[in-house]
Amino acid sequence: MSTYVYAITAASHPSLPRDLGGVGEPARPVRVLEAGELAAVVSDAPEGLRPKRRDLLAHQAVLSEAGATGCVLPMRFGSVAPDDAAVTGVLTERAEHYRERLRALEGKVEYNVKGHHVEDAVLHRVMAENPEIRSLAEANRRSGGGGYDAKLRLGELVAAAVQTREADDARAIVHALEPYAAAVSDGPPSTGWLVNASFLVDREATEDFVTAAEQARKDLPHLELRINGPLPPYSFVEPGPAEPASTTAGADTGTG
Repeated sequence: MSTYVYAITAASHPSLPRDLGGVGEPARPVRVLEAGELAAVVSDAPEGLRPKRRDLLAHQAVLSEAGATGCVLPMRFGSVAPDDAAVTGVLTERAEHYRERLRALEGKVEYNVKGHHVEDAVLHRVMAENPEIRSLAEANRRSGGGGYDAKLRLGELVAAAVQTREADDARAIVHALEPYAAAVSDGPPSTGWLVNASFLVDREATEDFVTAAEQARKDLPHLELRINGPLPPYSFVEPGPAEPASTTAGADTGTG
């Protein structure tokens, strides 16, 4: 029977409720594996696990229960090890790393911030900022739309200006929020998003972080920002003692 891994904790972490259920139908009982000063919150892994809503919520519920009484290192949904021995073996092998992560993440949460341009608004801004684009667009308008070469040139200029604006705005968002975070982790590039970043924030500073994010939203009205959190600090834990199952890799309960 393979082992599903929810989180890593200190062995001294308070006990979990005995009737806590995890993923699977019926829910697999959650248990704790200890290895020296560390422990892993696990259950048996159901066969054919998929990122269905019920299991995503069950995964999150176990993390919430465990995290309510102390620091945990959350694993992403679908993290499965061959068996219990494989989990305790990795805890032993990487004990120093996990102890350091538990110290670093104590009292902290994650906020994920994604942003993309509002097309009409960013085009208006690009036109306002670039005299050459304005001049060519006006010339094309006066000539009834412009010839092929003029249209092509205008399209190239606009595309280049938007690309530059995307890079500038991504930096601006991170620059605005970084002072309120203990660490920043860039997420994988994703189609449609000019920025996808996770911020590690002290629980006591979450209000300041959210206020700064709302200010960034006001300062950059040509962007749409999605702010998701507070979340378990998924982006600041890897590597874990188990790899996400191939059918669920990348599916987690937090970064939407």
